Amino acid sequence: MDVKRLSPMLWTDRLEETIAFYVTVLGFTCAEYNDTWGWAALHCGAAELMLARPNEHMPFKTPQFTGSFYFQIDAVDDWYEKIKEQVSIVYTPETFEWGMREFAIRDNNGYMLQFGTSIENT
Repeated sequence: MDVKRLSPMLWTDRLEETIAFYVTVLGFTCAEYNDTWGWAALHCGAAELMLARPNEHMPFKTPQFTGSFYFQIDAVDDWYEKIKEQVSIVYTPETFEWGMREFAIRDNNGYMLQFGTSIENT
């Protein structure tokens, strides 16, 4: 198997609100949107996220994901300062023994997003 790319698909019953959160708060671009399909593709740098309304093939009551989505970025502290008033914070910037400085937030659906910078780059 030769994986070309991983594009997480986030299920949401608040598609337009979720697009707005990622575009307005996190700086993504909505590259594709199809209201009939209930689907959108968002990009930011090398990251791609797909969003979709649940359909009859997917049991859905509330968004659920037991992990987090981890974004490696530059200048984690600057990014935190820029968005901290607009998001639900899981933890503030912290330097960890594995060599990363990171923080975590929740998006408008409750999915956890972590942002980290290698301490070699700070």
